[in-house]
Formats: sequence, C-alpha cells, structure tokens
Amino acid sequence: MEITVIGGGLAGVEAAYQIAQKGVPVTLYEMRPLIFTPAHKTGLLSELVCSNSFKSSELTNAHGLLKEELRTFKSIILRAADATSIPGGKALVVDRKRFSEIVAREIESNPLIKVVRKEITSIPQKDITIIATGPLTSDTLSEKIKEITGSENLSFFDAIAPIVDGETIDMERCFFGSRYMAGADDYLNCPLTEDEYNIFYDELVTAKRVIMRDFEKVPYFEGCLPIEVMAERGKQTLLFGPMKPVGITDTHSKQQPFAVIQLRREDAEGRMYNIVGFQTKLTYTEQDRIFRLIPALKNASFLRYGSIHRNTYINSPSVINDHLQHKDKNNIFFAGQITGVEGYIESTATGLIAGIAAYMHLTGRHFFAPPPETCTGALLKYITTKTTNFQPMNINFGLVKNYNKKQKDRVAKNALSAIMEWKTMIDASATF
Repeated sequence: MEITVIGGGLAGVEAAYQIAQKGVPVTLYEMRPLIFTPAHKTGLLSELVCSNSFKSSELTNAHGLLKEELRTFKSIILRAADATSIPGGKALVVDRKRFSEIVAREIESNPLIKVVRKEITSIPQKDITIIATGPLTSDTLSEKIKEITGSENLSFFDAIAPIVDGETIDMERCFFGSRYMAGADDYLNCPLTEDEYNIFYDELVTAKRVIMRDFEKVPYFEGCLPIEVMAERGKQTLLFGPMKPVGITDTHSKQQPFAVIQLRREDAEGRMYNIVGFQTKLTYTEQDRIFRLIPALKNASFLRYGSIHRNTYINSPSVINDHLQHKDKNNIFFAGQITGVEGYIESTATGLIAGIAAYMHLTGRHFFAPPPETCTGALLKYITTKTTNFQPMNINFGLVKNYNKKQKDRVAKNALSAIMEWKTMIDASATF
C-alpha cells in the first residue's frame, strides 16, 4: 500500500512527509527540472518563487499562530524555515536557497519517500492520490483536473477585492442599505462628498502598482477590471461603476451621496466585509493608504488586500469535503493553492491535512477535521463551506471561531490547546 502525491511544492512535500511519518510509502512526482514553470528557477523541492517571508511570527497574528500549530506536527516546512531563518523583524524570513536545499535533502533521503522527476499528464483512477500542483499547474494536467471537477469549477484567473475587519469600520460614517431598497441591510454603504471623491480619485490614478510578471500577463476581463484601470478611463467612470450612488439614500443626510463604496459581508456575523468591485493591482502599501481615504475606513484594519493574478484553483466547496477529498472520487485529495488558499503557510497546512486524511483513508480510519477554533481548522472550513462567490483566501482571524480581538492571547492559547488535542486524537487513532 502506498500513496501518490503530485507536486513537489510546499503542500506536496508536507503531505508526503506526514504520510511517511505514519510509516506508509509515498511516491512524490515533481516535473522539474525536466519541465519548468514560468516562475521556477531551480529543480529543488519547495522552491520559494515569490517572497522569502513566511510572514509574522507573533502568536497574536493569525499567520504566526498557524505556524505554531504546524510545529505541533513537526512540519518539515516549518523546521526547514526555522533552521534557515534570517533577520526579518517580527516575520519569519528565510534564506530561500538553503531552505529548499534542506527540504530536498530530507525528503530525498527518506526511505519511505520515492521522488520521481516526471510530468504527470493523467490522474490515477484507483490509487490514492493527492494533487498538490499549485497555481501554475501544467496545461495538460489542468485539463484532467477540469474533467474530474467540472469545467465550471476550475479557475485560471483570480480577481480579489480587499476585505476589512468589521470591527474597525466607522459605523458613524456609513449606513446599511441596498440600491432602491429602503431599510435593507444587504450592503454597508460608505458615502463620499464630491471633494472626498476628487481626492480619492487623484490619489488612485497616480498610485504605485505591482509590476506583473510575464507569466501573469493575462488579459483583464471587462467584468473584473482593476479599480485603478477603470479610473483611468475617465473621472466619471467609477461613478457609473462600483462607486455609483444611484438608488441609494444616505440614512444620515437623507440625500443621495455624490459617490458610494459598498461593503458586502464575508461572514454571517459581519466580522469581515468585502469592498465590492475593488479588485486591484495597487501595492499593499498603497491600498492601505488610499482606501483609508474613504471616511468610514479611515481606521480600518485590512484582513486581505486586493489582487489580480494568474491562479489555477478549484471551486473547493463544490468539489471537496472537509477531508480535502473529492466528493465523488474518494481516492483523490487536493492540497495547496489549488484548493483556494493563498500563501506559503496556508498551502503547507492543507498539505498536512491532506497527508493525514489520505493516510487515514488508506488504512480505514475515520478522519475528523481540526477544530474551527484553530487557524488550521478555520482555513479548512473556509475552503469547504458553500458560498456564492468562492475566492482564494489567506489565513486571518476573521475566519477563526470565537475570535475576540481584545483577547488575542486567549485566542492563541485556546487554539494551541485545541490543535494539541486534535493531534492526540489523530495519533491515538493511528495506534489501533
């Protein structure tokens, strides 16, 4: 009995490692260095193609807490990152070459892991397989994934609007309402006067933008243009688009605003709000600066910044269950950014979950999801919960059950206790 893992990135490596730790053989397929993606430069496993930062190390930050949860399982990715860390303030920053070298050396020397350098062009029909091919999955394999998920459940282009912490919105400067629907609370509306709009517009069209890499230079869809590209088409364009005031009455002034930005709930409790229509290629620093020019968001905390980039990901809530297992083909599991998580550690976390779940499926054991009070469990719940507009997401406290921003230390303590309890249950189930 063995398990196949396709993809030698962070998620695939973590999945293979966790399976091998349970004493089960793994075949790990990686097409590099025989075939490179436009982003990769080496044939090393778990090459970091973007930043060399794993983000915050603080336990009062969701990224830091997620890393600590993974350390509970002796994550190979976290151990390699810790071993190659370099000064980076409060973030875990690594020497990227040494990091990948350590990962590759440990994986390739593991007697239970067979690394095969080969492009996979078909998905095994019966073998238990984890697909962890990342956002740059090859065209051939993407077609096979499309076949088993349905073409409507595979995306190649990612337009993401920013998300703000609901508790940091100035509710005195906004109001609930829906276009032409008095008394509705579908949207939280942030009005701007003409002077406020003019300032916002001028800053928006001159702001710094992220330079797109060659492999990300895909045509914009008219339905999801970056907010700054729309603005370049004329000063009035936004007033007929995402900042259109028509049909909206300010419940404070009883007048129609000159311009309005609508925020839409991302969760039932209203802890997170999406800035509707504000997908963007502005740098994170500029987003933070310019979007605070909206009066209601002057002191807002951003849980996710906007972006537009090439990204291959499945509509996970429609395709997989909370085992990261295909709902119809129970021999197939998914892990990494292809599931709709964003970020190094988030990808690693799904690799860990998929590895454990695949092992338990192989050995006839019952898998139970990590608690939603943990960052690991919260991330899993997000990508497997039905929604009308599923989009990739980084870990943030807005996803974590019972999160209280005034008691971050207690939230971290409870999460670490819960993840340890989950690990104990997983370990106990593996002994019978």
